[in-house]
Amino acid sequence: MTNRMQFYIDGSWVDPAVKKSIPVVNPATEEAMYEIAVGSKADVDKAVAAARRAFETFSQTSREERVALLEKIIAVYKTRMKDIGAAVSDEMGAPLPMAEKMQAGAGLGHLASTLEVLKSYQFEEPIGSAVVVREPVGVIGMITPWNWPLNQIACKVAPAIAAGCTMILKPSEYTPSSALIFAEILHEAGVPKGVFNLINGLGPDVGVAMSEHPGIDMISFTGSTRAGIDVAKRAANTVKRVSQELGGKSPNIILDDADFTKAVAGGVAHMFNNSGQSCNAPSRMIVPQAKIKEIAAIAKAVADKTKAGDPRAEGTTIGPVVNRIQWDKIQGLIQKGIDEGATLVAGGPGLPEGVNKGFYVRPTIFSDVTSDMTIANEEIFGPVLVIMGAKDEAEAVKIANDTPYGLAGYVSAGTVERARKVGRQIRAGNVNLNGVPNERTAPFGGYKQSGNGREWGKFGLEEYLEAKAIAGFNAA
Repeated sequence: MTNRMQFYIDGSWVDPAVKKSIPVVNPATEEAMYEIAVGSKADVDKAVAAARRAFETFSQTSREERVALLEKIIAVYKTRMKDIGAAVSDEMGAPLPMAEKMQAGAGLGHLASTLEVLKSYQFEEPIGSAVVVREPVGVIGMITPWNWPLNQIACKVAPAIAAGCTMILKPSEYTPSSALIFAEILHEAGVPKGVFNLINGLGPDVGVAMSEHPGIDMISFTGSTRAGIDVAKRAANTVKRVSQELGGKSPNIILDDADFTKAVAGGVAHMFNNSGQSCNAPSRMIVPQAKIKEIAAIAKAVADKTKAGDPRAEGTTIGPVVNRIQWDKIQGLIQKGIDEGATLVAGGPGLPEGVNKGFYVRPTIFSDVTSDMTIANEEIFGPVLVIMGAKDEAEAVKIANDTPYGLAGYVSAGTVERARKVGRQIRAGNVNLNGVPNERTAPFGGYKQSGNGREWGKFGLEEYLEAKAIAGFNAA
């Protein structure tokens, strides 16, 4: 039974400094499932002290020791995949098969890819008479979101361990159980005490205390751009490193020589995956103006087959969004799209047909959307796609880059050469051509207001390393 009323600090389950709890609500039923303890600055102080003590020894461990530790974590993680999937499904609404395979699977994938990077990474490099040594940054504060909980936890914790850092994790208060299971996994795998610490809590309490804490050397934050700005401001007084992966409003350019049926259907399905709750979701489909009606019809056919329903029911495509706040925000933006004159192709406001409770959103598509409309600019974070027309390739690129965000971009074309040409022009950290998914060992992160750090693979490991130049090391 997962212990939700304690925190994991210094290798043990401990009571919070102040007894305080909040309910965790199942978004499919709108009912509270259980309570979790929430922390305070005193808990952060305790966790930081443990992490600083542990850093003295863990930072000096060998590559071989950290390889063996990650291998053990992976072995234990594999035994808890179903537990993780069930927790994610209950707490944020992902359909159970998707939660077990994709949500839990994403965490396993990052652990495995980090292990492979660690095995061959060069921590020392000779440059002239100097040697450049890559050393662990120190104590890391990690703040993770609810939409892909294990993906974000694992792609921070795994490289931090690989680098020799110690850490304090504050997972989202909406998805605490999967994070607590992750703590159980690390404990069973024999992670030394103080290396990994977990405190559940709220952003204004635990998040603020971590961002401002002089004993934390780096903050790794994934979440909204608004919250990321606040974290960076609070971290500035202690000049700690801040690595951020923030929001997005990602363009999906479908060129006139693309296979429309394949590209449009794939783009819509990708947008609706995880109920549209992905920071890199292809939320703006930019298509040839002359073909917009044809493309809208293809998109509508996909939306009509997308079933929003009980995450544990067979045949469910997408579950609810995470909570009432998100549901209300999405409903307001759908109505805004209608009010501002976009063409409603599928879905719309209100609950899906046959549903009378739960935070379900109708799979919604707007067409004839222009760049001045709210739904073309704001990150909706729900199953809502906007289709925008462009007269030619140049205008499509211009529309794609006309956003303060720059996390991802997508291009479909008749030839890979043309897709490459357009993809190079998109101002984003990740660009996918002709439906090819992300490469887990390539960097993930954003331009502009989508963030300033990189995760995954070698690039993720290097976020947790400092470069030290020792001149004269190689002198004759």
